[in-house]
Amino acid sequence: MSDLAPKIFAGNSNRPLAEAICKSIGLPLGEALVTSFPDGETFVKINENIRGRDVYIIQSTCPPTNHHLMELLIMIDAARRASAQRITAVLPFFGYARQDRKDQPRVAITAKLVANLLVSAGSNRILTMDLHSQQIQGFFDIPVDHLFASPVFFDYLNKTRSDRLVVGSPDVGGLKMASAYANVLGAELCLVAKKRQSATQVEAISVVGDVEGKDVLLVDDITETAGTLVAAAKILRERGARSIKAAVSHCILNELAFERLTKGHIDELITTDSVPVDPKGLPVTVLSIAELLGRAIVRINTNESVTGLFRIKGF
Repeated sequence: MSDLAPKIFAGNSNRPLAEAICKSIGLPLGEALVTSFPDGETFVKINENIRGRDVYIIQSTCPPTNHHLMELLIMIDAARRASAQRITAVLPFFGYARQDRKDQPRVAITAKLVANLLVSAGSNRILTMDLHSQQIQGFFDIPVDHLFASPVFFDYLNKTRSDRLVVGSPDVGGLKMASAYANVLGAELCLVAKKRQSATQVEAISVVGDVEGKDVLLVDDITETAGTLVAAAKILRERGARSIKAAVSHCILNELAFERLTKGHIDELITTDSVPVDPKGLPVTVLSIAELLGRAIVRINTNESVTGLFRIKGF
């Protein structure tokens, strides 16, 4: 690998995070023009010499998802044609991750399609965080470094740890994640069973575990409408929970989500800046993953293991 310093570029999806990552590792954010023609076509021009360099392109595929994905693909292609030595696509949030299987007749496995597109565009490596399904790593024929936001959450939660803590999953699919949090935090475990009525409507139907008089922490990887979280919080309140917090890696909150969060069922929503989040005066705490991603970039660039980034302080 070249001894030249790596070059880091960013699309328009989350420039504040890219700038924070660069600041954390003492490198400047590369100069690139990423804009659109009047007809909506994306145009990219890298304004620096990157021949023989390791290049990292930071872009979350958050709304508008298709536009940001296209920006990323074109930036990768531009870097490849500019003779970059190795191109790492850094996706703090990997969109389309929930379309990872054929669960209905005649539907696409879009997560695999996006993986193919990233590789075909010229990516040599992927750096991402908290995939909706870990098996998505197998969709790529290139190395994937999969980070977890949990060390960032644990560092924050350690400051306000409750002796009556119960970690809960708002659905059956998140039970493994909730169990991992409960083990680290030394907490009990609960599960909320739900019935999905539509893409935006969820009904919580039962709770497994004792939550009366307890402080409940709901954990999940992604929320958009907050339907699952709020439905779970509502039934937990009915079962006597003393307080309810939620830790969610990726919050792509829309207007419906904010409307639901204003009802006060959740005392605090803790998330990361993997996508831009505007709390709008609600009890939303945004933790930065810039240092975590920055250290991962440094380790990848020097061919070191990223396993050490999973160590948890204070527990």
